[in-house]
Amino acid sequence: MIFRQLFDPASSTYTYLIGDTQTREAIIIDPVDEQIERDLALLREQNLSLQYVLETHVHADHITSANLLKAKTGARSAVGQACGASGFDQQLGDGDEIRFGNEVITVMTTPGHTPGGVSLLWRDRIFTGDALLIGGCGRTDFQNGSSQQLYHSVTQKLFTLPEDTLVFPGHDYKGRRVSTIGEEKATNPRFVGKSEAEFVELMANLNLPMPKRIDEAVPANKVGGTQATVTQS
Repeated sequence: MIFRQLFDPASSTYTYLIGDTQTREAIIIDPVDEQIERDLALLREQNLSLQYVLETHVHADHITSANLLKAKTGARSAVGQACGASGFDQQLGDGDEIRFGNEVITVMTTPGHTPGGVSLLWRDRIFTGDALLIGGCGRTDFQNGSSQQLYHSVTQKLFTLPEDTLVFPGHDYKGRRVSTIGEEKATNPRFVGKSEAEFVELMANLNLPMPKRIDEAVPANKVGGTQATVTQS
């Protein structure tokens, strides 16, 4: 099995590539448009056929390369069904399965950061998007976010996974690459010892600036990002 964790410095976004070494089929999670040449080069280098482009949510800090990758590889794109995004081939619901090669990814709906947020479970690891970060979580003060929903998504869904499940987040701003469910349950300051009411109050007082690219990123990402034609090579 081929697994790569890739990083976009401008948005601190992690992109994930998983490939089946037997069938050479692959999927990519949360790609960034400015990194498309890197991602295509990796697919060629590993002789992989991209089957799916999966989004954990509609991003506000970068534009996805879903449409570009579809045009260049013939892959299908998918996003959470509650995202209100129209430019995707498949709308993902809780318990849905994405199959490629001999592998299966199971969808867990984890709303809160955005209404359509999903986490993607594969083997011993969970790709949490912005629902659960290492030592933190996604903000809930825009895109119809809900602190109550996020608290439930993390504490009642993600934290019920086996404690040795590896957590691969959508972002990290301190150079951290991976955690575990057990570590986050024990040490994540957003959740440890916090009631739902305390979590909601904490999230209401973060006072964070808006993402710099939110006005262009959200509309673009609702239709699959940068537009492309199938004649591109």
